[in-house]
Amino acid sequence: MPEPVLTRRAIVAALLMAAAAAGGQAMVPTRRMAQLRGPFRLDDIVPSSFAGWQVDDRSAGGIVDPQTEALLNKLYSQMLARTYVDSQGHRVMLSIAYGADQADDDVQLHYPEVCYPAQGFRVRSNRVEQVDTAQGAIHVRRLETQFSDSRFEPVTYWTVVGDQQSLGGWDRKVSEIRHGLRGEIVDGLLFRVSSIDRDSRQAFAVQAGFIRDIVAAMSPRARRQLAGLG
Repeated sequence: MPEPVLTRRAIVAALLMAAAAAGGQAMVPTRRMAQLRGPFRLDDIVPSSFAGWQVDDRSAGGIVDPQTEALLNKLYSQMLARTYVDSQGHRVMLSIAYGADQADDDVQLHYPEVCYPAQGFRVRSNRVEQVDTAQGAIHVRRLETQFSDSRFEPVTYWTVVGDQQSLGGWDRKVSEIRHGLRGEIVDGLLFRVSSIDRDSRQAFAVQAGFIRDIVAAMSPRARRQLAGLG
């Protein structure tokens, strides 16, 4: 009986891991990508107004941080939370968390499908999809979350490990190995958008439009760091 054919991703990962093992101690990463990037502030590189969207300061406090402040400070070097509103009254909550060091399991990115239930939310659906932008495709995870019967919050998110999109698992491992072969210790970023809406289909459509608009408004450097798009 023939063995199952390995996927291209699994083959690449296996080859990279073999190369990393062969490199031995000489290939132990020593350069932190956070230092190679140089200083930056999320508040500066994320546009506050673009394509009809602008920050809605009146909505402060609507964004859920599904972790304690002490844990957030341990996990992340920088965090940004804003609510945007467009001319039609659509509101989208943006939360970005950046961790300068992803080498230690204790400080790696925490994913919303784990964090939301810890805060009392129920995850009703969880699927991987794609948002196509003019600058390239972003592979995202979409969650339908619900808190009691009062808050329905569809969530779209992705992560970037080093300079590559990742949704965890093999994607993350491949990125770590690729950068590790260059002697780099990866950083990581979680980019999350959500909205309060019982109609998940409508919410995801609005979120996709918001993502296209904000990605187009970023500088090329910010786009690579925040969305893994070259």
